[in-house]
Amino acid sequence: MTTIAVRPRQGAGLLVRFFYWVCKRRLGRVPGPVGVKAHQRSVLMAYGLFELALERRSLLSPRIKALANLKTAMEVGCRFCVDIGSSMAMEAGLSRKELEGLVSPSSANFSPLELDVLDYCVAMSATPPPPCDEQVKRLEAELGTSALVELTSVIAWENYRARFNHAVGAVEEGFTEQLCLLPGAEFVRESA
Repeated sequence: MTTIAVRPRQGAGLLVRFFYWVCKRRLGRVPGPVGVKAHQRSVLMAYGLFELALERRSLLSPRIKALANLKTAMEVGCRFCVDIGSSMAMEAGLSRKELEGLVSPSSANFSPLELDVLDYCVAMSATPPPPCDEQVKRLEAELGTSALVELTSVIAWENYRARFNHAVGAVEEGFTEQLCLLPGAEFVRESA
């Protein structure tokens, strides 16, 4: 449940109804943060277009993208993002053991590139972020410039999502059953 009420489907315009349809088709329900954004069509449209742009034509592997999303959500402490991100990470092929290993990543669970990506997520999510010059150089050499720009956008976008969700009080909605990767947060299942 969010502190700002989700916009009801009834009486909503075509754009909102379309977004709700897409969400239900892909996720089985309309996540609270999407329903909150539906109060402002321009925000909803911009949000949807950016989500679509990051999802399509990816230069990053689904695994790297999922790791970046989830680690960033963990760093910012977004309960909703960790919940849905864990589900998406499992769809991208990460095991429960690997997800649990994100709490304190080690080379036992992740490749050197993945560890660099996770470190970059931590750095980019700090307030204020520290200089990342050496990380950027290593990642650019490994991934290439275009993929690094995509990775940086994925991490920055997850920071946007998490901070929006914090502000509107979004919490877990049960996308990932009984998996809590945030210290001190209890798993809460809310009805959809």
